Amino acid sequence: MSIEKNELHRVKIESYSSEGYGVCRIGGFVVFVKEAAAGDECVVRIVKVLKNMAYAIIESIIVPSPARTERACSVFPKCGGCDFWHISYEEELRLKKERVLDALSRIGGFDITPEEVFPSPKLISYRNKAQYPVTARDGKAAAGFYRKHSHEVVPVSSCPIQSDSANTLMSSVVGWMDSNSVPAELIKNIYVRTSSDGGAFLCIVSQRESLPAEDKLVKAAKSACRELKGVILNINKSSGNAILGDKERVLWGAGHIEDTLCGLNFRISPLSFFQINHDQAENLFSRALLYAGLTGVETALDLYCGTGTVTLMLARKCKTAIGVEIVPEAIKDAKMNAAENNILNVRFICKDAGEAAEMLINENLRPDLITVDPPRRGLDEKSVSAILRLAPKRIVYISCDPGTLARDCRLLSAGGYSPDRLSIIDMFPRTAHVETVVLMTKCG
Repeated sequence: MSIEKNELHRVKIESYSSEGYGVCRIGGFVVFVKEAAAGDECVVRIVKVLKNMAYAIIESIIVPSPARTERACSVFPKCGGCDFWHISYEEELRLKKERVLDALSRIGGFDITPEEVFPSPKLISYRNKAQYPVTARDGKAAAGFYRKHSHEVVPVSSCPIQSDSANTLMSSVVGWMDSNSVPAELIKNIYVRTSSDGGAFLCIVSQRESLPAEDKLVKAAKSACRELKGVILNINKSSGNAILGDKERVLWGAGHIEDTLCGLNFRISPLSFFQINHDQAENLFSRALLYAGLTGVETALDLYCGTGTVTLMLARKCKTAIGVEIVPEAIKDAKMNAAENNILNVRFICKDAGEAAEMLINENLRPDLITVDPPRRGLDEKSVSAILRLAPKRIVYISCDPGTLARDCRLLSAGGYSPDRLSIIDMFPRTAHVETVVLMTKCG
């Protein structure tokens, strides 16, 4: 059976894709349906046809899924930030668990049961980092988020998953722009960070090294957020997709905020990496440390260490911790964080995984444990090779993508490791993203 664009079909939604689309089948085609819920009986319109799959939108719902719920966001689904405001949180957790287990089974060939699925303690205002691109609408400034798969900004007045401070600071900047005739083309992004104790900084990303009416911007921001610690101007003259530039200037107050995570203190500046869902990050790292099984005598190696969050947590439980990261600025922050927490049994190496492994092997150093927390694309070939050459007893893999996790576990399994323990952590509720922690142990 062939299908054509604009055709109408009555279908029943069976499951979900990794991006959160509903999935049904029409003849030999898999059809991905936007904003669908498993169990929906509906009429869909085909909007795109590929060789063996198609995409569709819902024209009408005949029998709604029991998982459907009222939407708590006025701009969903126009805004591309979230995927699941149309279904219950219980359904969201179910599909995320299903997605992880399906990837591990289908891609990795593993039959493993999660020990626990951690729901997020907060569904609203859980993000401590907000980045609002700026645009112009009807001659006035506006800020919001990109429509999915586009560079079109969908204006928002308030985002339910962002902090109240972020939303009010964003509105204050937009008001300052209109009051002072600041053109939208001058401001690229409004960037806000908040800490668990309520502190915040505002960072304006601009193509220029100065702004009109900077004093009025500071006054508006301070009035909007009593817990504001600083206002920062970040200069980004590039035309690429990077949000932040390398140069910045403090307009008022401090150029950073401070926060605690699992009992450690961290200094957070605009360029620093820090977990976005603070409370759920505590669950994530506590589970990773449990799987690490440290007794105080081990050497632990943390690849993709970033600013040293996991490395420092390991250092409190082992004899020596080593963090490896290729980004010099991150290593600088990691060393600063170690000094801030008076952690001395830690070492940071600014190299890629393969080069660091070669160096450690030449030093006759073999870690008992390796932890990895790679980006969504997963481990690169050099990292897998480095891990297998170093041959630790245990590997703790923190993943933000089930597909690349399953692929990498399969590669590590071929090198003599077995996935023994698994936990699923919902770090980003209302989005399709899900975090996973896996313990792999050396066989034999």
